[in-house]
Amino acid sequence: MDRDHTLEGAPPGLHGLRDEPWTPVGPAGLSGWSLSLSEPPPLGVPFDTSIPHPARVYDYWLGGKDNYEADRRAAESVIHERPEVVAGARANRAFLARVVRYLTAARGIRQFLDIGTGLPSADNTHQVAQRVAPQTRVVYVDNDLLVLLHARVLLTSTPQGACDYIKADLRDPATILTQAEAALDFTQPIAVLLLAVLHFIPDTGNPTGIVATLAAALPPGSCLAISHLTADLAPQQVTAAAEAYNAATSVPVTARTHAQVTGLFGGLPLVAPGVVPVSEWRPDAGTVPGPCDLYGGAAIIPRGHR
Repeated sequence: MDRDHTLEGAPPGLHGLRDEPWTPVGPAGLSGWSLSLSEPPPLGVPFDTSIPHPARVYDYWLGGKDNYEADRRAAESVIHERPEVVAGARANRAFLARVVRYLTAARGIRQFLDIGTGLPSADNTHQVAQRVAPQTRVVYVDNDLLVLLHARVLLTSTPQGACDYIKADLRDPATILTQAEAALDFTQPIAVLLLAVLHFIPDTGNPTGIVATLAAALPPGSCLAISHLTADLAPQQVTAAAEAYNAATSVPVTARTHAQVTGLFGGLPLVAPGVVPVSEWRPDAGTVPGPCDLYGGAAIIPRGHR
């Protein structure tokens, strides 16, 4: 069928999806989905644009266009308490680009598992990695149908490289790993990216255990990169900003200390300079690190780690 299908309430840029059948692929019986570039996402997914959505709030801070009035109000309520949140979101995006370039160029990583993808923005993981090594394979993971719809835009791999998308929940790392095995070679090094996502897991959700499960499945030479909200640098303002965010959205955040964020790596050897504000992690030459309320770091999976 060649006619365009318009999604009611779809974010900007999602109109014109072709009305063709979509079928989940991957091992039978798994709750996750794998989406390839040739398969359109499911149609008729409902959107309640009156409720702020974490990915769209973040998109607003990044200067994107895929957000609605409720998202902008929530984002502005946080900005009112901590104006630096905008600089922090953009510093985190720059951290993504630097860490992916480092892992691809300096560590020779050719496989990435990016968990908590969010909405597409400038310099997505596959774009950064495939500029260095076009054969790099990237698997994106998110549990949100809104993000899934944007995956058609996100999954623009080069002929040499490849991208896949899995719909799965970070709170179920075993399913993520099982699904990822269909797309990645777990006998070769893999970089797992957990950028600005673990602060959505409360302490009761055992974020350290989630990271440990993911790390235990990785072969030697693999890498783990994390960025995470902290209130260390401005306790009162960030606490107030987090409270404003949590009051406005349905997915609350938990700020963590330097020791807690470092602990998420489970004692794995850290890449210099360790866990630092993301703007201070291997900054590009000539740049002056700006203020940000996220710690970031990367660790290596050594031989014998399980």
